Amino acid sequence: MDMELEVKADALDGAFDAVLAAEAVDELKATVAALKAQVDSQAVAASRLPLDGAKAAVDPTRDAFVERYLRRGIDAGIEMKNLSGTTSGDGGYAVPREIDGAIAATLKSLSPIRSIATVVQTGTSGYRKLIATGSMGAGWVGETAPRPETATRSFAEIVPPSGELYANPAASQAMLDDAMFNVEDWLAEQLGREFAVAEGSAFVNGNGTNRPKGFLTYATTGEGDHVRAFGTLQHLVSGAAGGFPTANPQDKLVELVHTLKAPYRQGATWVMNSDTLARIRKFKTTDGAFIWQPGLVEGQAATLLGYPVVEAEDMPDVGANSLAIAFGNFRAGYLVADRGETRILRDPFSNKPFVHFYATKRVGGAIIDSQAIKLMKFAAS
Repeated sequence: MDMELEVKADALDGAFDAVLAAEAVDELKATVAALKAQVDSQAVAASRLPLDGAKAAVDPTRDAFVERYLRRGIDAGIEMKNLSGTTSGDGGYAVPREIDGAIAATLKSLSPIRSIATVVQTGTSGYRKLIATGSMGAGWVGETAPRPETATRSFAEIVPPSGELYANPAASQAMLDDAMFNVEDWLAEQLGREFAVAEGSAFVNGNGTNRPKGFLTYATTGEGDHVRAFGTLQHLVSGAAGGFPTANPQDKLVELVHTLKAPYRQGATWVMNSDTLARIRKFKTTDGAFIWQPGLVEGQAATLLGYPVVEAEDMPDVGANSLAIAFGNFRAGYLVADRGETRILRDPFSNKPFVHFYATKRVGGAIIDSQAIKLMKFAAS
């Protein structure tokens, strides 16, 4: 009897152990499931787009600049920069990299010459570039013949004239207090558009005094590349005073293309205003085909004689002695020098209840290779 009770007790203990083990397993599974659910919810939250009015995680510096300085005018902890390269007074706050990048993207899309020129970033106001001029010379000699001395190349120093480009957009304080108002996108768009208008004019017609030197303000001559002075552009006359010749006007455009050396024609671009382009779009070849061809896909530039056309409204209209058409490789021929980042001062006092944002950016520009850009002069000779 005792033996039978002992056996039943052992069996009961084993059953209890099995139940406890099963409960432990269930508890462990529940814990793992809870942890997995927590991880999944965090992953979903991280990947979910923010709701309207909500903001995703941003860089602390950028967040301090936008939320504290731009919206409320609190400048504690914001990096101060100098607005002047010659004086040491404090005068502006450096724009965070993300906003400065958005301004640069807007400038490139709206500023026609910037979009085709070489753009460099500089840390000082006085950017300089050395350009080799002339030729070292080359020749043929026999295997054991003495080698004549080659000529020494000369160098020209290019110092692009520059100036402070400024803009002063304004917003009401009510707009800034509205959490739904994206102040950084608004500011980047406003500054980019205003900067683009000002620098677009300077890159074409700037006189080089406190602004870039425009490529149309350089001296021009009808001389070819081998005899023309460095820094002087070559022009081709249209053959008619203040316009195209009556017969075969498209031939002058073909001649202009071939005044540019073949290496520069890889990547060359036409630059003219919309009025000049409207005239040229009517030109046809002898078999009736238009010489201007629209882009085949969206975003593709239209072409003229196989080269893309950039419309720059600051180019002059066709008229007596005007230089209304440019053709060349602007990436090789024109340099845009940007110094540092955009800087901003918040001004809530001058025009209450509006808050002005006085922004400055130092920009320079100059021709670096006068063989890379050709012009058409509308004159009889």
